[in-house]
Amino acid sequence: MGTNLLDLKLILPEEDIERISQSDDIYDIIIIGGGPAGMTSAVYSARKQIKTLLISKDIGGQMLWTSDIENYMGFQYVTGKELTEKFRSQMEQFPIVDIILGDTVTKITKADENFVVETEKSKKFTGKTVIIASGKRYRPMNVKGEKELVGKGVSYCATCDAPLFAGKDVLVVGGGNSALTAVIDLMKLANKIYIVNITKDWQADQIMIDRIKDADNIIPLLSHKVTAIHGEKYVTGVTIESLDTKETKDITVQGVFIEIGLLPNSEFAKDIVRLNDQGEIIVDCMCNTTTPGIFAAGDVTTVPEKQISVAIGEGSKAALSAYKYLLTKS
Repeated sequence: MGTNLLDLKLILPEEDIERISQSDDIYDIIIIGGGPAGMTSAVYSARKQIKTLLISKDIGGQMLWTSDIENYMGFQYVTGKELTEKFRSQMEQFPIVDIILGDTVTKITKADENFVVETEKSKKFTGKTVIIASGKRYRPMNVKGEKELVGKGVSYCATCDAPLFAGKDVLVVGGGNSALTAVIDLMKLANKIYIVNITKDWQADQIMIDRIKDADNIIPLLSHKVTAIHGEKYVTGVTIESLDTKETKDITVQGVFIEIGLLPNSEFAKDIVRLNDQGEIIVDCMCNTTTPGIFAAGDVTTVPEKQISVAIGEGSKAALSAYKYLLTKS
């Protein structure tokens, strides 16, 4: 792509950010997050001609982590970067949206009828409503080679990437439902599937275990952990260690699927909206949180099925719900 994803015409200059954060300017909607849900909310808000601010560490979110997307309607094939660029380009049509990138929200507080959003860079912005679309982050293993090979054989989404490993040897890390779901996605595609789980038993539901137990291309490695991922341009193998004997060995694979859970980016909101036991923001079918005026959309919420298309639908609903809320306050 010729355009830098950070080269957004809507990004506020530093001097404007400083001015707004020290002024009494009030946005109609402040959107937290620049993934599919956040960007969709921004477009829907802008189409209603309401003053909108989007704050995010980056543009694209988890979408950028996926090298190839083959299940997004309208595209037989598109990369995460290309789809992000499409979203970015659409946002640029609406100058009523202000964007702050490279900053992270740390706190939301109530201020009379409005909300104050504070960031890591000590900026404060006031909004009549807030849409939290901060997504989730994959729980990493934090082993050598993992970060460097993301998108080059290391994946956190079997639903997205399994077809790319047809006929190849792969390794799935984890023993819960998400890990075995990844194995099921891979069973009819991959040549050989190693499953590395740190405990001696699966943590998945029995129905999931039953679906994989008779497969002849699956090699379980229980009570093991991955200590390194190898490769230069692409994954070529891993090193695993037995937690019982401490013995290590290398395995040749072309793909590593890390399925050890997701962490919602919701810590900053825990004092103002209700979260479930997993840290997800509890919402109803119209993206209302437990605090009137604060809405949430996408992977950070309790809505099931963490997919790009689902996040887009939720992002549009959140913006429309926020707009209706604003009408009741005007």
